[in-house]
Amino acid sequence: MKTVLIKTHELWLETLMAGFMSQGESRTVLYDFSDIIFRHFTWLEHYMVAQGETYDYDRDVIPIKVDRLGIILDSINRRISELDLQIVACKDRNLTQRISSDLKYISTTLAKMNGAPVHAFDSSRTLNGITLSQEATDALTLFLFEESYKEYELIMIYNYLQVHSQDAFLNRIFQIMIDESKFHLRSFGQMMAEMGILGVPRVIHKSLYQIEDVTQFLRDGIEEEKAAKEMCKELSDAVAKDSEELAGFFDFINFQEDYHITLMEEALVHYEKLTTHG
Repeated sequence: MKTVLIKTHELWLETLMAGFMSQGESRTVLYDFSDIIFRHFTWLEHYMVAQGETYDYDRDVIPIKVDRLGIILDSINRRISELDLQIVACKDRNLTQRISSDLKYISTTLAKMNGAPVHAFDSSRTLNGITLSQEATDALTLFLFEESYKEYELIMIYNYLQVHSQDAFLNRIFQIMIDESKFHLRSFGQMMAEMGILGVPRVIHKSLYQIEDVTQFLRDGIEEEKAAKEMCKELSDAVAKDSEELAGFFDFINFQEDYHITLMEEALVHYEKLTTHG
């Protein structure tokens, strides 16, 4: 089952990356499929927890540098074929049948997609229709690399916490944070692809999500969100003279971080009450 989980994790990430480098309707379809595969991933986690199995989020390197979309779609389909053979390790027949059925449809659909040229790795560092100064371009490049990893990291951390929690109040907040980080990751990933600098986030060390002190994690998380706000504000200021539209987008992200801080503060108060009255 650990192998099944790893392969599902890799399949989700590769499908998401294919969405970043795609355009138009293909991007929408790939995003929908990546969401379905991520749900498979969480269902498999819940199954493993119920079986008393431990696991982590280690995975292999995912090569995505291609010049045509069809190449990565073929790679995704090979992963699907391998996973469909391995999924029998899961003894929950209903879950197995659901995942296999989904994978069959996804594979059939991907096989019909065209292999359009990909420009996500040409290092152009230009955004469509926006001319940025060298300073703003450098600031945006650094921000996208750092924040795309951070958002991936947060998705996995909050997902791990949610799977291992039975508390409805906390799980509601964890799910909001997962959804928000998915939106941010997609936004940043699309920008990276347009700028020709797309890359797969590095593997997360297990110490970051196998958390022993949840209280300290939430306190640290609040400070990290505040730091993220500052980064968004600095980037907005850096690009403002070149693009009001881009500056407005990063202000939009900045203001979203305010609510994230509020949610984490609520989670901290709730968790401290639980541990105090335990």
